[in-house]
Amino acid sequence: MTDVMIEFRDVCKRYGTLVANDHLSLAIRKGELMTLLGPSGCGKTTALRCLTGYIRPDEGRIFIDGQDITGVPTHQRELGMVFQNFALFPHMTVQDNVGFPLMIRNLSKAERAQRVAQALRLVRLEDYESHYPRQLSGGQQQRVGLARALVYRPKVLLLDEPLSNLDAKLREEMRFEIKEVVTRLGITAVYVTHDQAEALALSDRVAIMNRGRLEQVGTPEEIYEHPQSRFVAEFIGLSNFLEGYVQAVDGDTMVVSVGGLQMRIPALAEAGPGQRVLLFLRPNEVELLRPDDPGGANVFDARVEKVTYLGDTLDYRLTFGQGLTLRVQSDAQRRFGQGAPVRLRFPRVRSWAMTSG
Repeated sequence: MTDVMIEFRDVCKRYGTLVANDHLSLAIRKGELMTLLGPSGCGKTTALRCLTGYIRPDEGRIFIDGQDITGVPTHQRELGMVFQNFALFPHMTVQDNVGFPLMIRNLSKAERAQRVAQALRLVRLEDYESHYPRQLSGGQQQRVGLARALVYRPKVLLLDEPLSNLDAKLREEMRFEIKEVVTRLGITAVYVTHDQAEALALSDRVAIMNRGRLEQVGTPEEIYEHPQSRFVAEFIGLSNFLEGYVQAVDGDTMVVSVGGLQMRIPALAEAGPGQRVLLFLRPNEVELLRPDDPGGANVFDARVEKVTYLGDTLDYRLTFGQGLTLRVQSDAQRRFGQGAPVRLRFPRVRSWAMTSG
């Protein structure tokens, strides 16, 4: 595939009995920003270290731009790397830090100066070339690290949790900085994080990992709107899950009994009467109605048990049916107090068939 820059082909890495990467196969396109996302211990950092060459997989192959680099030393892989600890030399100026990769590659002084100036303009630090790292803010230090990774024009940019040491406001600012630079250069980038907000804001596609395997690969919209497993639905965004069983199937609709209530939702091809199913709802997709609002399909009486103010939204914990609980987030224009009767409307419900037992 000519549009593929990076390919993991059936990669396995074990540490004793622990399988860190379990037959990992993933293709990353040229010019794409792909995020490896997952909880601690899911295998994302191991995959990145296999890509860098710091560790070698026990099985499988890794390709960059069509070349098998599985056994190629790190310094010959044409990779730019940005780390979470910035890794700047404290005794060097910004100019010297950024130019260091060029110096060890024996570029001429004139060529180094030109490339460093270009890299600093790219990250908007051209007025800081004579500063030392101690004179810079955390965000500025991270931008120096980004300029240093890009200055020798690598084929691939790797970012290993680069924002984890910054405060929340700086993290948000730097997300846009990184996305803008990567997009402007058209470079292929692999971003590793456990932060779902970063992944959704930055990525062209997201690869969600769990226990060394890929759970799902897709655009941020696909991952959020159409999770293919409970793990993905729980890991990305807020979720409600309700267990029920199919009472009847009518064409493209099935009736599911949940906590003594009957809910009509899109039919599953693999689900027939008696099949246990798991319903999935986002808290912001459930509508809160007044108790005297009209009823209808998928409208149920409920009670507010707890309200939390979140600024532009209110977070409700509700009970309904026979012992069912639900989390709903709604804008602050229509408010309900603790103990208030309400109605719930479920305009959208996703579901998966469950194995019996």
